Amino acid sequence: MGERPVEVIGLIDSASTEEIETGSTFAENALLKARHFHRISGLPTAADDSGLEVEALGGAPGVHSARYAGPDAGDRERIAKLLDDMGDLSDQSRRAKFTCAAAFVWDGGERVFVDEVRGVILKSARGGNGFGYDPIFFYEPLGKTFAELTSTEKSEVSHRGRAFRRLAAWLSESGVLDTPGSGDKIVAATE
Repeated sequence: MGERPVEVIGLIDSASTEEIETGSTFAENALLKARHFHRISGLPTAADDSGLEVEALGGAPGVHSARYAGPDAGDRERIAKLLDDMGDLSDQSRRAKFTCAAAFVWDGGERVFVDEVRGVILKSARGGNGFGYDPIFFYEPLGKTFAELTSTEKSEVSHRGRAFRRLAAWLSESGVLDTPGSGDKIVAATE
């Protein structure tokens, strides 16, 4: 692809993807969203799905991370439910990971890049940055929760940052956007 500029177009009106996310894995959901918005736009499309997986809960909340405490619950309610479900588990039993699948669909095919970051679920929230489960996800290498990281720190170490860097590197090396008909625009169907 070289240094050819590409315009990234975001979703209009914060299009809901909840009804599209019917897969059982983050990769399936990311592909479902990318395929959907590729069909609508006719443009190459990047989409992602991500969430928290707690080992002691068998991988929950997993693909249901955003709806873990019910469809209308906010971050505080989701965190409260997770902490309640984890009870008084020992520090050794509080291992978790954030996982992100970044999918790319274009007329010639589709690719998915999955990455993760491992941490520990704290027993109470810390920090005022971020969103979702960030205040209870402790990232040991930096000694902070994701909600205590600056946006620069978080983008460098997060699951989403890692997955999208892999996607961007592949796009740069693959030449996919240099193929006839690919144009100079990409739809970003990310939340």
